[in-house]
Amino acid sequence: MKKPKWSFDQIQILRYLFRWFLLTLPVALVVGSLVALFLWLLDWATEFRWEHEYLLYLLPLVGVLIVWAYRFKGKNSEAGNNLVLDEIHKPGGGIPARMAPFVLVGTVLTHMFGGSAGREGTAVQIGGSMASYIGKKLKLTADDMRIMLTAGVAAGFGAVFGTPLTGTIFALEVIAIGRIKYDALLPSFMAAFLADIVCSAWGITHTHYTVSANSGSGYSFLHIDPVLIMYAVVAAIAFGLTSFLFAESSHLIKKLSEKYIPQKYWIPFIGGLVVIGLSFIFGRDYLGIGVVTKDGLGVSLVNAFKEGGADPFSWLWKLVFTVVTLSTGFKGGEVTPLFFIGASLGNSIAMLFGAPVDLFAAMGFLAVFAGATNTPLACTMMGVELFGGEHVIYYALACFVAYFFSGHSGIYSSQKISVRKV
Repeated sequence: MKKPKWSFDQIQILRYLFRWFLLTLPVALVVGSLVALFLWLLDWATEFRWEHEYLLYLLPLVGVLIVWAYRFKGKNSEAGNNLVLDEIHKPGGGIPARMAPFVLVGTVLTHMFGGSAGREGTAVQIGGSMASYIGKKLKLTADDMRIMLTAGVAAGFGAVFGTPLTGTIFALEVIAIGRIKYDALLPSFMAAFLADIVCSAWGITHTHYTVSANSGSGYSFLHIDPVLIMYAVVAAIAFGLTSFLFAESSHLIKKLSEKYIPQKYWIPFIGGLVVIGLSFIFGRDYLGIGVVTKDGLGVSLVNAFKEGGADPFSWLWKLVFTVVTLSTGFKGGEVTPLFFIGASLGNSIAMLFGAPVDLFAAMGFLAVFAGATNTPLACTMMGVELFGGEHVIYYALACFVAYFFSGHSGIYSSQKISVRKV
């Protein structure tokens, strides 16, 4: 008697799930643990810099050391996130396992000596390199390796921000603009979910944000405020243009540096000097990761959610500090600085319109990131995971509009365009 097709299909699916659970489990354990170590070291490095402010003056020399180490022993690790994306597009060349320790140490040094950078890039590279290493040991096929790498990206992103659902969607969405392939959906979710648990099990906690604004209209049949929606659209356009500015400035400075500074070791040295000069002009609040300040006062990501927590041009100064840091050879991610830029810009726009500061800071937090990485769905989900679902319509509106107004630019040059935005 012939078995029903549905029965055979479900058995195959169960086998598929069990297989990928076993494959992603070691990735989650390793990546979650390394991300926990990285976040602990990052907090320690930040506090150490606060206690020894003179370390900033050594930033140019540290930049030279980082670039030298990558050129001398890093193989192709210097390509960073773009190497991970290239391998997902077309597995073959491989991602060196040394990428994980190189980017971890390089990022910690960048933060310890005052460079303005984030943490997402480090987590993604840790996830990609460890997934590649484990996949090679297991002798996976090219198709399975592509899924494994995607799961590694999800694990790194989900663990570093404590947002496993966002990490899952980000890993699928960031590969190509305008198209998502769902064959890596469940492996990515399992890897991100488990890696977040592992990271938390090491005692790592994440920053919490609160959005308590009342965004309703006062009418039972209308759950949004039409005037606030109008302000949100204007703000979202500004967020998208800021994403475009960040991405294009990063590419331009890197291109000009490589063209006009023939000795490559001079690039990070000059970049470090520029950051030092900027700190004298605009202050030290824009150094490092910028989530909080030493005394809790001044301009920071957390303070951007409060009235008076940002200056009108705080977003621009953080953009300049970060672009100079990352475009001249220092290591770290772009995402946390993008959060800072977006939240402080949202703060300024809210103060201008008389709108809820925390809501617009949250919208900017998400939307500038969405535009710069071309991942509007992931960023909308991040809004739900970080801030709750009450204002999800505003988060989605900000992310979707910013995605279009950022154009086809982005911080990842290896991100392919599958479907053009317009």
